[in-house]
Amino acid sequence: QLQASGGGLVQAGGSLRLSCAASRRTFGSFVMGWFRQPPGKDLEFVAAIKWIGGMTDHTDSVSGRFSIFRDNAKNTVYLQMDNLKPDDTAVYFCAAKYGELKTRTTDYTSWGQGTLVTVSS
Repeated sequence: QLQASGGGLVQAGGSLRLSCAASRRTFGSFVMGWFRQPPGKDLEFVAAIKWIGGMTDHTDSVSGRFSIFRDNAKNTVYLQMDNLKPDDTAVYFCAAKYGELKTRTTDYTSWGQGTLVTVSS
């Protein structure tokens, strides 16, 4: 089970940090990712991280602004979002899978509830 938190209202240029805690101990080839669904649009990939080794991937639109990292002891993955833009407004979801790092929503088998991020201009 995944529990996401940290959303809120922020002005453009501001920062937020989202958290996603896994209720069970992670092991092996565990991958956690963040996706988002802007208003009226489809769910899209934001970033993902492999638990072992820490390899990451992220979509181009957040390059240089968002970073994903994990805390092994807390079984928690974070999405640090800096220099937020109005286009970043969305419901953000964390998700998990085993195996290789992937970016498609259909590759992920476990999903947390969404947390709303609203960026005002």
